[in-house]
Amino acid sequence: MSSFRERMLQKTAELGATAERQAKAPSAPTEARRSSAFKTGPGMLGALAAAEQRIQQLEATSDKLMLSVGAIGPNPWQPRKVFSDDALASLAESIREVGLVEPVVVRRVEGGYQLIAGERRLRAHKLLKLEEIRAAVIACSDEDMAVLSLVENVGREDLTDYEIAQSLHVVEAEFPSRKRMAEALGMSRKGLYRFLAFTNLPDFVRQDLDLNPHLLGSTAADEVVSAIKKHGDAGIEAARALWSSVAGGALDQGKFATAIGQYVARGHSDEGVRERSIDKIFAGKSHAGTITRDSNSFTVKIKTGVLTGDQEKEIRKLISSFFSLIPS
Repeated sequence: MSSFRERMLQKTAELGATAERQAKAPSAPTEARRSSAFKTGPGMLGALAAAEQRIQQLEATSDKLMLSVGAIGPNPWQPRKVFSDDALASLAESIREVGLVEPVVVRRVEGGYQLIAGERRLRAHKLLKLEEIRAAVIACSDEDMAVLSLVENVGREDLTDYEIAQSLHVVEAEFPSRKRMAEALGMSRKGLYRFLAFTNLPDFVRQDLDLNPHLLGSTAADEVVSAIKKHGDAGIEAARALWSSVAGGALDQGKFATAIGQYVARGHSDEGVRERSIDKIFAGKSHAGTITRDSNSFTVKIKTGVLTGDQEKEIRKLISSFFSLIPS
């Protein structure tokens, strides 16, 4: 373990107990679901405080430069895969009006620079088609960068469990054991193992999670992996048959593992599940709605915020060409 990670462990051990005692109760469902994962070890709040303190120390001695936006490469340890278009647009408008308040943080690499912190700020500059961005250039090793990126983001309320899991998998090699990894991140080992369960999900599930990481939480993922392991090939086939219902919202993710067991017990004879088909609708990479067909109905659901007024008129016109909207 590097000297930086040793210092991280020491700092979080000192900060964690006090920070957790002062923490407010979880106020959002996502935060509440995750709270049990961060109860033991040095403490997530302590780890986050130490990471932010480390970044501030490095920034204090950094070079402040105006860099070409195109010269800054992505952070390979960035946990977040999905960014809100509305939030980016709002940030871009703020930068347009008052400029960049806080510089992005980068390090020098061969051929240019690599982003350490400030993904949203960099994306907002690209959205505004700005050619340069103010940056703090610091010296940071691969190991330090991986830990900083993960700890800075892992406790964020709006980061999905799947995004956290992907980053945990990437930085796992930086620690001698999962026990030490859990300690450094302020997580319980049980909570850490739940996140790592995502890597054992079938490919067809993870491919959908790459597009929409909100589909499955860590607890549900862990339960699904256990159910599939218990039932073997039959469990995989059951998961495949039921997954479209989970992805489409017809089957609650918390009931997915139980449904796998029930499906296997019925010997794959559930006609209702086999007859149901659900296709997802996307606007770019954002989940916009579903088209569901079963033995009784054909249903199209589209989120209201996705459609423009003209698109809604076109859809209504299309339906009118098939059916009468007024009883004849």
